[in-house]
Amino acid sequence: MSGTRHTSGVERAIRALFDDAGVRGWLHVADLRRPSDQVTIDPGERLPIASVYKVPLMAAFCRLADAGLLDPRRPVTLEPDERVPGATGVSVLRDPVTMSLRDLVVLMMTISDNAAADAVLRAVGPDVVDAMCRELGMSDTRVHGGAAGTFSRLVAETGAASLDAALARVADNDSVAPPGVYDPAFTASGTPADIAVLLRAIWTDEAASAARCAFMRDVMRRQPWTHRLASGFPYDDITVYGKTGTFGSLRHEAGVVEFPDGTAYTAVVFTQAARSDTKLPRADAVIGTAARLAVEALRATRTT
Repeated sequence: MSGTRHTSGVERAIRALFDDAGVRGWLHVADLRRPSDQVTIDPGERLPIASVYKVPLMAAFCRLADAGLLDPRRPVTLEPDERVPGATGVSVLRDPVTMSLRDLVVLMMTISDNAAADAVLRAVGPDVVDAMCRELGMSDTRVHGGAAGTFSRLVAETGAASLDAALARVADNDSVAPPGVYDPAFTASGTPADIAVLLRAIWTDEAASAARCAFMRDVMRRQPWTHRLASGFPYDDITVYGKTGTFGSLRHEAGVVEFPDGTAYTAVVFTQAARSDTKLPRADAVIGTAARLAVEALRATRTT
């Protein structure tokens, strides 16, 4: 099965799932070993990717470490008044924290720690991440300053007095978010197809050295969130690797699903809900359900 052959039925079913969950959805699911076997829905549309930008940031970090241009064990001290806000990790702590850049990468990927990601991005540099993306063929991916840049832009676009007030406005269904808030030209952005390219490069040891790619896969295996991609594969013998991304009405996840028979599938699902409530369980769950339908269709084709 390919993106242009025999996929209309499953694509229609996935679009119906998105509609029923009250979201607009974009999807790219492919056989890791046979990437031309894929199910896609608008995979080339460039969107804000929220914390999914941390995947290319991690890859750029690993490439610099491979080249000897960055010491992954270099200690970094994060002061409370210099941290990017966030709901997890160092972002919510109240005292100075010192840890290695490598451990900051682990925090930014596993629990999506914004303060950790900001420190790693400062060490790596946005231009380095963007250059890596172009080298890997991800021409539509830009990090635009990561979470710090997104939050700064949000405050400016909403005219709010603080970040909390700006986030509250975006989450208010009775107010209209300024159009610039979700403009991919000014925030970390990319396409499902681009992110799928990066995932495959990580799984085939092409994104960095074999040892660093193994590190990246191990980190993505440790993400604790199971309400999106992993919810579609709730079995002990299936391993789901992932990175979520959340901002306003956007809910994303990008990852890899591995089966006990050795087959694996890259799965990138981006969504934007009709409502901006912080809790929309059906909008989260449809990410896993859509990915499962796509994977099942690809697996069925493998056996025919």
